[in-house]
Amino acid sequence: MSVELWTTIFVAITFIIYLYIGWRSRVRDSEGFFVADRGVPALANGAATAADWMSAASFISMAGLISFLGYDGSMYLMGWTGGFVLLALLLAPYLRKFGKYTVPDFVGDRYYSVWARLVAVVAAIFVSLTYVAGQMRGVGIVFSRFLQVDINTGVIIGMIIVAFFAILGGMKGITWTQVAQYTVLIFAFIIPAVAIALKLTGNPIPQLAFSFSDIVPKLNQIQVDLGFAEYTQPFVDKSMLDILFITIALMVGTAGLPHVIVRFYTVPSARAARYSAGWALLFIAILYTTAPAVSAFARYNLIDSLHDKTIAEVQQLDWANKWSNTGLLGFEDKNNDGRIELTPDETTSEITIDRDIIVLATPEVASLAPWVIALVAAGGLAAALSTASGLLLVISSSIAHDVYYRIINPNASESRRVMVGRIMVGFAIAIAGYFGVNPPGFVAEVVAFAFGLAAASFFPVILLGIFDSRTNREGAIAGMIVGLAFTLFYIIGNKFYGMPPWFLGISPEGIGTVGMILNFIITYTVSRLTPPPPREIQAMVDNLQSPEGNF
Repeated sequence: MSVELWTTIFVAITFIIYLYIGWRSRVRDSEGFFVADRGVPALANGAATAADWMSAASFISMAGLISFLGYDGSMYLMGWTGGFVLLALLLAPYLRKFGKYTVPDFVGDRYYSVWARLVAVVAAIFVSLTYVAGQMRGVGIVFSRFLQVDINTGVIIGMIIVAFFAILGGMKGITWTQVAQYTVLIFAFIIPAVAIALKLTGNPIPQLAFSFSDIVPKLNQIQVDLGFAEYTQPFVDKSMLDILFITIALMVGTAGLPHVIVRFYTVPSARAARYSAGWALLFIAILYTTAPAVSAFARYNLIDSLHDKTIAEVQQLDWANKWSNTGLLGFEDKNNDGRIELTPDETTSEITIDRDIIVLATPEVASLAPWVIALVAAGGLAAALSTASGLLLVISSSIAHDVYYRIINPNASESRRVMVGRIMVGFAIAIAGYFGVNPPGFVAEVVAFAFGLAAASFFPVILLGIFDSRTNREGAIAGMIVGLAFTLFYIIGNKFYGMPPWFLGISPEGIGTVGMILNFIITYTVSRLTPPPPREIQAMVDNLQSPEGNF
């Protein structure tokens, strides 16, 4: 069977499973819709958290970025993995013990302020919309190649699927769908990695094949021969300081992401939150330790398959023709010598490759079986849809719970709260679809901006909210506004209005670290210059710092 037919079969089967789970998990009350009745087992929540966390950026785009950046791409591995350790140790059990529905719920109650809640809502929506744009773009890319539709149509198909199980089942439906999606995506990532490792090195374990074979020295030599820096040479495209700031932004951004934090509200206890964080870290590590190997294998195979080939030879490659049809892979014989060449200079390079296609194209480039190629497509969709659904629920709950119920209509019935939540999911899907059609960058880059915004807005006020009883509402509000405004100004100015990276040469992906530091300084200073929190709030914080016991 062809790749397209296998893809249709895999995608149809997995989508039917997702839709069935969404239908079986449909809810009628707000606790089920927003926090899955707080009854998700730790193991299942670990898998759901891993799926929620390993988005299109991790599955589709991260290996592509590492493949192009080489050593410098390790900042994504260190930042995203380290951030989860930070979240598990510093925040997860305490937030679960606080027992709210959303991050703005925590901020609003901890800082006893409607304005603090509203600022947190704005920050949560900014972060989630930025993040979900990357996911919808990833969905469009997968559909455009494997179902041979244009990217916009792919985005719309993804919107319809997500809308079904998110609107019907809320957090409960999303959670159990994400458990199934984790299973799909991890097999989809590991199976081709094992097959390619065996084919290139004779060792079926990708991590060992990457570390102990001659594939990396070979790749280094090929890179040098073509005029690139060695694949393993550090600080080629970015300075050491910039990479440090990006790594920190990804790390603390992870610990402040509202759609990841809210997952720890769905387990029965603080103890279960700790266990689920441990399971999630294990599940995430399986993919993250495989990604560097996939990146190197993909780079080696792509250069070997395309560089210095004649136009006629390239046109005989079925996968190259189909990716060319999507506009994400291009060839142009600029010097008219009948061959296409890959060079470091974009003006002379005759091959253009969108980084987001690396993982999806790698099994085809390596000539693996069609069903393996189709499995990767299903995995990419599972990764993108699982994260998109979690983000959509954050946007929905921020408006339906934190604005409508907690501020506008505290007497709203259960059915009305759930109805408003469902309407907000639909509204958020429409906006996410727009950004999926008009993305502001590569998937992983867009997601990196979301981490910067989360680092600059949420991490300081959550950390100080748990461990410093003297932090008050005036400090929290000022810190979030300054951190978020500075980071947003820098990113938008740099990406859309030609502003140079004027702060120590830090790129927009790393500026969230500066925003976070500003947030910490402003929050701490303003809190010390204004009246302390009420006694009951300080007592609540003292009690919160003990992860065990009642609250």
